[in-house]
Order: sequence, then C-alpha cells, then structure tokens
Amino acid sequence: MPFNFPILLTWLRVALIPLVVGVFYLPDTWLSPFEKGVASSLVFIIAAVTDWFDGFLARRWNQTSSFGAFLDPVADKLMVAGALLVLVEFDRVNAVVAFVIIGREITISALREWMALIGASKSVAVSSIGKIKTAAQMTAIPLLLSPDFVLLNYIDSGLIGSWLLLIAAVLTVWSMFYYLRKAWPLIKETSEKLS
Repeated sequence: MPFNFPILLTWLRVALIPLVVGVFYLPDTWLSPFEKGVASSLVFIIAAVTDWFDGFLARRWNQTSSFGAFLDPVADKLMVAGALLVLVEFDRVNAVVAFVIIGREITISALREWMALIGASKSVAVSSIGKIKTAAQMTAIPLLLSPDFVLLNYIDSGLIGSWLLLIAAVLTVWSMFYYLRKAWPLIKETSEKLS
C-alpha cells in the first residue's frame, strides 16, 4: 500500500466520517442541537475540501496510484452515506431520496469495478452530469446538517439544502442511466460470450 500526503488526506477524510455522524449523539449539555448541526456541517465541509485537495495534489506531485484511485471514491461514498443516514434519522431527508443516492453509488461502483476487470474502465469515466450531481450533493448535505442556520439573515439553509438534494437525486438517476447506457454494449457483448 503506497503512502504519501494525498493518500494521508484521503485517510483523514475517512477518519472524519465518525465525527460528522457522532457529534449528533453528544449530550445536549455539551453542545446544543444547533451547535451540533453547525459542528457536523463544518467537519463535513473540511472533509469535502480534502476530497478536492487530495486529487489535485496527487496529480500536481505525480503521486497518483491505483490504491489512491480506489480509496478516494470509497471515502466519498462513506462520507455521503454516513451523512445521509443521520439526516434520515433526524427526519431532514426523505428515506427514498437517500436510498436513490446511496443505491446509485453502489450500482455505479459495482459497474466501474466490473468495467475495470474487463479493461474498459474509461467507458465509465466521470461525466459532467456526475460532477454537477456531486457539487449539488456536497453543497446540500452541510446545509441540511445545520437546517436552522440562516444565511445572510433571511435565507433558510434547510430549504435550500432540501431543493439541492432533490436536484442531486434527479441527477443521480440521470447519471446512472448515462453510465449504464455507455456500458451496455460491453455488458451485452460479454454476456453473449459467456452464453
């Protein structure tokens, strides 16, 4: 297993996931519900920034590796899934929306793994739809973690977060079908060879 600063940042993101979730279970005498939401949002934002920064540094310093390419999306998916489960528990996100997002991540991860096994991983490279979906999702989640936070004295963060997550859920389904459509000729070809 290679070890460098970009991979350290990815491991840091994995380590921050229990903090995003765990802060909500601290006693109210330690932090008020409002403070818990703000603390969880801040930790999530720090983790999201490391997501961008580790990839940037790996490319800049020529420290990309197959292990880093494996760990980075795993850390992202764990972070999003952990946050969504907390949001469902505290009734800030509909369980169906969370299921759609998490289910898509599992489906596309499995598809990418299979495509890599047959040497066609470039067929399911990240698309612009996927990037927009990720941006909407990563903006929505911290807003929903602290829904009582009012931006600029009049913008309801919870409402904006809910709309952004719905947009992310729609883009999630759209991008999933986009990836499946691109991979379908290879799926069909491989199944024909096996039959």
